[in-house]
Amino acid sequence: MIPTTMMRQRVIDYITQLQNDIVSALEDASVPPCQFKHDTWSRPQGGGGISCTYASSGNDATYEKAGVNTSMIHGTLPPAAVKQMSSEHSSLDVNTMTALPFFAGGISLIVHPRNPNAPSAHANYRYFEVMDSTEKDAKVVGWWFGGITDLTPSYLFEEDAKEFHGTLKAVCDAYGTALYPKFKQSCDDHFFIPHRKEYRGIGGIRFDDLNDEMNAILGSVDGEARPHTADNIFAFVRALGDAFVSSYMGILNRRKIMPSDERMRRWQLLRRGRYVEFNLICERGIKFGLAAPGVNVENVLMGMPETARWEYMSDMLEESDSAEGKMMEVLKSPKSWVRDC
Repeated sequence: MIPTTMMRQRVIDYITQLQNDIVSALEDASVPPCQFKHDTWSRPQGGGGISCTYASSGNDATYEKAGVNTSMIHGTLPPAAVKQMSSEHSSLDVNTMTALPFFAGGISLIVHPRNPNAPSAHANYRYFEVMDSTEKDAKVVGWWFGGITDLTPSYLFEEDAKEFHGTLKAVCDAYGTALYPKFKQSCDDHFFIPHRKEYRGIGGIRFDDLNDEMNAILGSVDGEARPHTADNIFAFVRALGDAFVSSYMGILNRRKIMPSDERMRRWQLLRRGRYVEFNLICERGIKFGLAAPGVNVENVLMGMPETARWEYMSDMLEESDSAEGKMMEVLKSPKSWVRDC
């Protein structure tokens, strides 16, 4: 079922409210109190967004850096882009020699806590549609949803990993029990850092190009129960977005008050160095964003940590019996954190 152009307004309304809810939750959890900066931006080619960000260099701050951004942009896809998308989406049956209007809306967030015991969190949910013309009665001829959320700890607390993944699995299972295992594997694969032969964190879930067509990530299990209509997929995305607070804030509140020392801070910054490497070398979304016309560069790079560290042949990577070594075991070989997966 092809959604009407009203879906874009529903997406805009939802991500705007979700942004407000998550910023409020993050501000409420901050000790000492903090207030996010709100920045409204526009794109010359059409659309814009709102960036809500906070950063602090204080040792007592809950967040070293955090941001919750929304973007709602529109414009025209050149024929080359239309042709590429047509090859990836069979429903996009259009003249690939013609430029077509598009809309893209999404929310992206990142939290880098100061305390090394508290994990970084990241999420992104988005909607994309292509219309057949610029006329008022234009019809949507192609559409899809995508999303990703993951946890990146410096120190491993298995109960945190189980809580985070358990929350995501419960949301996925409500829409089809085949979703979580496939989307978790997709997330693990996505966050692999080839030149380090390790993973950025303990993963989460990732899906892309989700619509009423066969989905490449789901593969052979696509025929099993899962949301197919635009309304049902949007409900699934909303459920995941709404679950961010419950999946992460409890973990943050437990870990932000734990004691730490300079050794732990050093390790946290080394892991943040890996975060930077992944974002700049491996993350396709950042490469795409920086190449997009009229891009807000600050928005694209919002997820980068404020500080990071690199050491030549660091001795901390060789201590297999240490807390850091236990973290590395999981980063070298992802594991299942919930049953029945």
